[in-house]
Amino acid sequence: MPTVSSTSRDKVRSFWDRYIQKLHEAGIKPPFDRWFVLRAEQYIEAHPNRKLAEQGPSDVDDYLAEVGRRGGLKDWQFRQTVDAIQKLFEFVGVAWLSQVDWDHWRASARSLESSHPTVARDYESGAEPVEDSGMTSFAEIRQTHAALLDQIRTAIRRRGYAIKTEQAYLHWVMRFIAFLGNVDPSAQGPENVARFLDDLAIHRKVSASTQNLALNALVFFYRETLGRSDLDIGAFVRAKRPRRLPTVLTLGEVATLLQNIAGTQRLMAALMYGTGMRLMECSRLRVQDIDFGYGQITVRNAKGGKDRAVPLPEKAVEALREHLLRVRELHQSDLAQGYGEVYLPDALSRKYPNAAKEWRWQYVFPSGRISADPRSGVLRRHHLHENGLQKAVKQAAELAGITKRVGTHTLRHSFATHLLQAGYDIRTVQELLGHADVSTTMIYTHVLNRGGHGVRSPLDGL
Repeated sequence: MPTVSSTSRDKVRSFWDRYIQKLHEAGIKPPFDRWFVLRAEQYIEAHPNRKLAEQGPSDVDDYLAEVGRRGGLKDWQFRQTVDAIQKLFEFVGVAWLSQVDWDHWRASARSLESSHPTVARDYESGAEPVEDSGMTSFAEIRQTHAALLDQIRTAIRRRGYAIKTEQAYLHWVMRFIAFLGNVDPSAQGPENVARFLDDLAIHRKVSASTQNLALNALVFFYRETLGRSDLDIGAFVRAKRPRRLPTVLTLGEVATLLQNIAGTQRLMAALMYGTGMRLMECSRLRVQDIDFGYGQITVRNAKGGKDRAVPLPEKAVEALREHLLRVRELHQSDLAQGYGEVYLPDALSRKYPNAAKEWRWQYVFPSGRISADPRSGVLRRHHLHENGLQKAVKQAAELAGITKRVGTHTLRHSFATHLLQAGYDIRTVQELLGHADVSTTMIYTHVLNRGGHGVRSPLDGL
């Protein structure tokens, strides 16, 4: 007759065998299934003397928050931990499974890389450009022309250009150098720019916007960096610029889309549609940017380095208040354990050394994990990586059966179009979107007639 201990071991072995079978049914095959078992075992060991059926969503959230404070954890390890625990409680069959914001925790697995626009300004070399096959190695160009690239970078930063502009301009100058055969472009005439632009349009078949970006980068290089006021690049083949209309969802499609997004990502998507914010503007919101008293959100340092105010949707107020309560609890817990620091832009951390831990500077949508700065090693809680929301919106559109090409920017397009349909004047919409020129906003009149009313087909009058 088996002893009590052997019986217990048999039950444990049977439990994990059935858990592994559940993993296999979900498409998680060896050797990864063993890693899932390890993560699940670690969770169980962290809750001794408590059965899984007796636990709740707060236990899972607290555990993942604690795991997220481990600075040495890699992105895939954190995501694997989230997936393993979700599969564990799916297997147990708890009723509260949907109360855990699994998508938020999965999105938290991806930390901000050093080339990310939020933190890239901290690094002298900026982002690593993507190389074209067959071209001279960018690493070789960076080594050979280091002084020239530093000169360009200094000229860009002196003018206060955005980090994405800096990355793009350096990228195109390096591609131009590669096109010339890795020779010093300052010793070459500007007529080579026309040859380069011809090559982009004719052989590489780039879009008009890509060719214009390359042109702007090289004009900046010759005029602002080298001081060539006599710039004459000559004629070149212009890439065709197709006139494309933005994808816009109907009110019903927006509602259905949001219903297929859960948790934190649903709140972010709702705010993007309700305010017209861009993806990174929403991701980078700080607590001090939310003004419940005046019912508005301040979008700071937006495109063009401008601030603007957008309306805080009344329907989002309650959810946003509850969300911020949870974020504040997380921040206070971080502080209690010696963390709580957030990234501050433009050397503000040196000017205000204590501000990085203040509540008002925290991100509205922080990551579920603390990550180490890849250069300094400082542990910070950055904002959620925007890639998670992009995937959530795309997946929600598929679940909703929307056949239009939907992305996060579609919510901004829909915001603008629906305001015009509601009768708001185009200047108001221009201010809310942060457009420098009203001609940019005019594209949203594509489904409108004057006065904000939709054009009625003559067929409907028959």
